[in-house]
Amino acid sequence: MRDNYTEGKTFEKTDFTAEKFIQGEYEDCNFISCNLSGINLSNSRFTDCTFQDCNMGNAKLGGTTINNITFKGCKVLGLHFGDCDSFLFSANFYDCILNYCSFFKVPLKATTFKNCQIHEADFSQADLTSATFDNCDLTKTLFDKSILEKTDFRSAYNYSINPENNRMKKAKFSVQGVAGLLDKYGIEISQ
Repeated sequence: MRDNYTEGKTFEKTDFTAEKFIQGEYEDCNFISCNLSGINLSNSRFTDCTFQDCNMGNAKLGGTTINNITFKGCKVLGLHFGDCDSFLFSANFYDCILNYCSFFKVPLKATTFKNCQIHEADFSQADLTSATFDNCDLTKTLFDKSILEKTDFRSAYNYSINPENNRMKKAKFSVQGVAGLLDKYGIEISQ
C-alpha cells in the first residue's frame, strides 16, 4: 500500500495531465469527466470506485489493483489490463469505447460489457466465464485460448470466434451471430 489513501472523494473535471495524479489507494471514489489520458496509474489501488465519462486512453496500469470498479461512458483506448494485479480484479464496463485494449490472461468472470465498442481488443487466454457482452461491437477482437464457458454473446455483433481454440461450453449465441463462429471456414451464409 502506498502512503496516499483517499476515501469517498469525488474528482470532477480534473485534468490529470495538467494536475499531477498522486499514486496511492483510492476507495469508494468517483472520477467524473476526468482526463487520465497517458497517466501513470501504476501500483495504485482502486476499490469500489466509479470512472464516469473519463478519457483514460493509454494510461499505464503496471501493478494497479482494480477491485469492483465501474467504468461508464469512458474512452478506454489501448489499456493493458493484463498489466494489472490479477488478484481480486473485477470491473464492469457500460457505454465505453474499449478499442485496442489488452485483456491478456485477465480474470474476467461474470464481467458485464454493455453497449461497448470493443474493436481490435485482445482477450487471449482471458477467463470470461459467465461474462456478458450485451449489445457490444466486437469488430476484429481476438479470442484465443480464452475461457468462454457460459459467456453470453446473444446481443453482441461483429465477432469472429474459433470454437476449436477456445473453451466454450454452454456459451450463448443468437441465431444471427452464429456466422461469427464459422468465419475460419471461409464459407458464405445468406438469409
